[in-house]
Amino acid sequence: QGGSRAVPRGLIVTIPQTGSTSADLSARLRSGELVREGEWLVADRQTAGRGRQGRDWLDGLGNFMGSTVFHPGPGDPPAHSLALMAGLAVQSCVAECLPGETVPLLKWPNDLMIGSAKLAGILLEREGEAVVVGIGVNLASAPKLPDRETAALADFAPPPARDAFATRLAEVFALELQRWRANGLDPLIRRWLAVAHPVGTPLAVSGEARLSGRFAGLDATGALQLRLADGTTQTINAGEVTFA
Repeated sequence: QGGSRAVPRGLIVTIPQTGSTSADLSARLRSGELVREGEWLVADRQTAGRGRQGRDWLDGLGNFMGSTVFHPGPGDPPAHSLALMAGLAVQSCVAECLPGETVPLLKWPNDLMIGSAKLAGILLEREGEAVVVGIGVNLASAPKLPDRETAALADFAPPPARDAFATRLAEVFALELQRWRANGLDPLIRRWLAVAHPVGTPLAVSGEARLSGRFAGLDATGALQLRLADGTTQTINAGEVTFA
């Protein structure tokens, strides 16, 4: 059954099934409805979930599939850095559920990995002045994808109940949003790098052209730094990043 539950700093509304929680929030924004920050829409099942590059993101009962809305304000850091902030929130929540020797690592700009397998993803989409943040976390099961490895939290530890995870994520997301607004990009980037794959990790970037190199950190704006074989460093502002 669908229902709602108030949580600190926000509200989680759960629904049994929808096409896409992000599409639902976008439609509400387009209609002129005020969707406030701190409100989350979480679905038991999604029939048209989306990932990066327009990929379908197949759902699984017991997994987390939810979206929230961000309203940029004067003095906020650049909206594109929300991807890093959201990644930190997801990484923190997932790490709490795993044994100490299993460390989930962030891959730029917004994937959470265990080893070479994707555990969670984040998709940011502009809707007018607002940004809709969609998050999918494989808690109970992982979709079988032809082009990449996937993993679920249940592969490594007893998974949390979806609703408990949603409550915790809403709390941590609100805290990270507050920190991002108060402290800016520098502390965010330092903290992101501390839970990302190590500097020197071989990466490939697909965009207008395909580049291969090694991870050389982030620049002051949060863009990926890729050290190429000739020793030069390329700044990547957008693209599909995979482990090489």
